[in-house]
Amino acid sequence: PASAASGSTGPASGAGASPCAAAAVTLPPEHVPWDYQIGGAYPPAAGVRVVSRSYEDAPAEGLYNICNINAYQAESGEENDWDADLLLRDAGGKVVHDTDWDEAVLDIRTAAKRERIAARLDTWIDTCAAKGYQALEPDNYDSFTRFPSYLKAPQAEALMKLLAAHAHAKGLAVAQKNTAELLSDRASVGLDFAIAEECAEYDECGAFADAFDDNVLVVEYTKKGLTRACADWSSTLSVVRRDEDVVPEGAGGFLRETC
Repeated sequence: PASAASGSTGPASGAGASPCAAAAVTLPPEHVPWDYQIGGAYPPAAGVRVVSRSYEDAPAEGLYNICNINAYQAESGEENDWDADLLLRDAGGKVVHDTDWDEAVLDIRTAAKRERIAARLDTWIDTCAAKGYQALEPDNYDSFTRFPSYLKAPQAEALMKLLAAHAHAKGLAVAQKNTAELLSDRASVGLDFAIAEECAEYDECGAFADAFDDNVLVVEYTKKGLTRACADWSSTLSVVRRDEDVVPEGAGGFLRETC
């Protein structure tokens, strides 16, 4: 069952929550070997106990599996799968893109649009649950920080509340991905544990560790980040280094290191 320290009952305990929202969730084991496989699944290394994978992939047998969905941006090449008015547009009507990943940004600025976005994402969450995943990782929670002239934190939180409520109703724990500036709202939003990219690199691991009672899965992408994570956090948090494209083992550029 979820740990009370992380406020993990989330929306299930709040007024207006549906009765089914109280499905028990199981948090990931803390301080264990883990792997970040959102760019493609491959057999986990010996000893690995937690893995995060794309909702399109199957969970790893016998491990704690986290299901990654792109919740705030459209996957590269998939923006046409979304209703045109659900894509964020600039003053000239052009779709706003996260150019680092060639992903169209979703328009979360109104409650009506958030409801429609959530309805589609909920079908992916249902897929996660049906496949046997134990948790959900809604990615790009921090999109608002990259497009501040369009998006605001309360809009991101409002969408996350919808997703967390649906995930909890399906028995899935929900990860806060990055977004340290919203850690103080984790319980009201309904977030249970954290996946923190480069928190050692940017000196944020302590904030995540404090907020989620050490239930934090750390991903570093540089030698410096891993060295710092291992020195400061390997005794309490789960740490892995991956290549930036998180490609599967056997693909060019694959890298996986631990402390």
